[in-house]
Amino acid sequence: MNDIVSVPISELKRARPPDGEGSVQVQIDPNVKIGTAKVFAVYGKGGIGKSTTSSNLSVAFSKLGKRVLQIGCDPKHDSTFTLTKRLVPTVIDILETVDFHGEELRPEDYVFAGYNGVMCVEAGGPPAGTGCGGYVVGQTVKLLKEHHLLEDTDVVIFDVLGDVVCGGFAAPLQHAERALIVTANDFDSIFAMNRIVAAIQAKSKNYRVRIGGVIANRSGDTDQIDKFNTAVGLQTMARFPLLDAIRKSRLKKATLFEMEPTPEVLAVQNEYLQLAARLWAGTDPLVVQPMKDRDIFDLLGFD
Repeated sequence: MNDIVSVPISELKRARPPDGEGSVQVQIDPNVKIGTAKVFAVYGKGGIGKSTTSSNLSVAFSKLGKRVLQIGCDPKHDSTFTLTKRLVPTVIDILETVDFHGEELRPEDYVFAGYNGVMCVEAGGPPAGTGCGGYVVGQTVKLLKEHHLLEDTDVVIFDVLGDVVCGGFAAPLQHAERALIVTANDFDSIFAMNRIVAAIQAKSKNYRVRIGGVIANRSGDTDQIDKFNTAVGLQTMARFPLLDAIRKSRLKKATLFEMEPTPEVLAVQNEYLQLAARLWAGTDPLVVQPMKDRDIFDLLGFD
């Protein structure tokens, strides 16, 4: 039986720059940087519509003439589904076929063309209960860098799993310039948003990432979002209502820019185009103070 070597937390802290008190989060190779592209990481509660938001935002950037790369960071590997019209193989799946010898891969093995020229990559995830999402993200960026695919890219969008509760899936924050948070006008989504704010603040101690703002999704009203934003210093950058056309677009394996141009759909397309233009022009970083869990209950409460 192999001996298990225990490494004291104090040693881990000395080996890695802390991203917050007690942090032992996954660190990226400082030599593997994306380059000159504008990089955005999209976070939010599970099932809130991050992939739909990310894909339509990618198309909006492409409609503005930008060269766009979307990287899905979820074991479900369905981030780029509406762009490519299928579930594409993941980077981890492809690496496994060559016994993790990345030098044997070609770009066309793991990069797929999507709607309106958006380049699509699905990082995937390690088998359940093993490995770390941070490794997956790191290997994906390393491959893209080695194949010079980032040199011809204007915008990179990371679409990231869930609520950011571990260092692995916070890894895209180590590459991003701005983090965007997708939320609905309900307590659970806002509670998750507060956790994400705390994660971004922790990463900002050692990386350039800053909070860009909030995207209100599937929300007719935004009173709860507005109340929380005022309390912590956030701002809503875009708002997308609960439209059946948005639901149908996913079922049709299509982005909203491919749907019948009804007045409602055109309004949503325009909102995405305005959001893309605003992000491309550059946004001031927000100074945000996340709340204690108990304080969120007191702020939003229950009737």
